[in-house]
Amino acid sequence: MFFHISIHTPKPGKEDLLIESMHRFGEACMQHDASRGANVLHDKKKGVLIGVAVWDSEDEWEEAIPKLQKSIANDPFDEWEEEPQQVYHAEVV
Repeated sequence: MFFHISIHTPKPGKEDLLIESMHRFGEACMQHDASRGANVLHDKKKGVLIGVAVWDSEDEWEEAIPKLQKSIANDPFDEWEEEPQQVYHAEVV
């Protein structure tokens, strides 16, 4: 299994827009047979949103990226986020 994890720090008042974008991305993930799930999590104490997408393999994730990026292509993340998102790619060990 392969995990794509993104951590977003929304600007005040932009949380809902960012959450909607993350849900669109997750819905796009779920259109692929190799996707095992996509969720948006909120850490209230740290004020961050965490996206977790689970895939069968990194190769299948990489193949899907162009289609996934289309779902958020026009989203102005620089207007919505305090800082660039952190991205982690991980596998079960």
